Amino acid sequence: MKRKMSVKLRLTLWFTAFMAIIAVVCLALILIITGNISRRDASEKLDSAVRTNIANLEHSGGRLNLNSGFEFYRDDVYTVIYNNSRSVLGGETPHGFDISEPLENGVIKNVYGDGDSFTVFDLFVPSGWDDGVWVRGIMLTPDIEVEALKSVRVFGLILPFIILLAAAGGYLMIRRAMRPIERLTRIADSISDGKDLKYDIPEELEGYDETGRLARAFRLMVGRLEESFEAEKQFVSDASHELRTPTAVIGTQCDYLDKYADSVEDYKEGVEVIRRQNDRMRKLIERLLDMTRLDFGTKKLELKDTDLSELFDVLCDEQDTGDRDISIIKDIEPGIHAEIDAYLFSGVINNLLSNARKYGRDGGIIKAGLHRDGDCIKLSVSDDGIGIAKEDIDRIWRRFYQVSPSRETGSGLGLGLSMARQIVKLHGGSIDVESEPGKGSTFTVTI
Repeated sequence: MKRKMSVKLRLTLWFTAFMAIIAVVCLALILIITGNISRRDASEKLDSAVRTNIANLEHSGGRLNLNSGFEFYRDDVYTVIYNNSRSVLGGETPHGFDISEPLENGVIKNVYGDGDSFTVFDLFVPSGWDDGVWVRGIMLTPDIEVEALKSVRVFGLILPFIILLAAAGGYLMIRRAMRPIERLTRIADSISDGKDLKYDIPEELEGYDETGRLARAFRLMVGRLEESFEAEKQFVSDASHELRTPTAVIGTQCDYLDKYADSVEDYKEGVEVIRRQNDRMRKLIERLLDMTRLDFGTKKLELKDTDLSELFDVLCDEQDTGDRDISIIKDIEPGIHAEIDAYLFSGVINNLLSNARKYGRDGGIIKAGLHRDGDCIKLSVSDDGIGIAKEDIDRIWRRFYQVSPSRETGSGLGLGLSMARQIVKLHGGSIDVESEPGKGSTFTVTI
């Protein structure tokens, strides 16, 4: 496989090429501007020399007089005086200039002679009604190509050093900018090779520039991955444990029936034990499948406008408190509607009411409340039972976790609260708990 260039090298080459293009464009602009300036200076010099000489020229009594300020050669400008019939009265033309070049009053023009280029400016100085003289200024046109060649040579000597300096500086800047990314890459490689996510990101990487934000995002991502992996490990361990118990009971019961069962009643009793354990495993597997489908989005919410007040009221009435004499006090605001999946949300409410019944005290009270709170709806279930220790509050949302054995041994799978939180989150809401050991707990769902 063909090896690709590194980002540093590509950026450096791009930066160097860009600098070279900029330099060439600047050189072209300099040549153009220099040529225009040279032509303009030549025209101004020619115009000034001719007009200065005209100011020192007098024509009176049919005679031409030249004052002391008149010069036939001034600032590289040759001045020639012609009469009205184009005869030369004074001055000389530079070598190679064609003296037959026609006179044009007030026009600055370029004339090509014998191998040279000349700039010419003519002015007619009238005298009398129809007489006068012509004053012509002539100068060699600046050789712009020679000047351009000089500039190109100078640039040719300096430009490579400028480009090399820019390339080296650009490479060092890019290398320094890419250094944090390289360190993050090495950290990622070490995590991948060692299969260990417990790797601290150096503080100096978490600056305020783009790489700093990348480092912080990387650290948060690694933290979330670590939490996910730990949760998955715990999940596999807990699921294995939960499945091991019923399978062990079923195996033991089968061995017992095979060796010691002597009557139909013994077989019926054994089959009943196997059925109960089978039901427990089936419920566990169904719950796990439901949670997996919700995690991966294969189980879609069927959102419909639901009378949440009526649904909550009915589910409270359906709760069986058994012989523990627990009362349910309802404080449900009527007419509250919400877009929810009624089936899944019923599971959330039933779980909260069931937990309040299981962990509440005998003869206690369960308070069920539903109210509007601005744009939100708050549903709460409170009990006055054993409560939850502060260090256990974050753990109760984990799968298979149970704070303490319930009063109804074996009735829980430890998945209810985890699934309830998952369902509420899919509805765009949140679920929180406030609890104090010995005084009870209050679970609040906000949607």
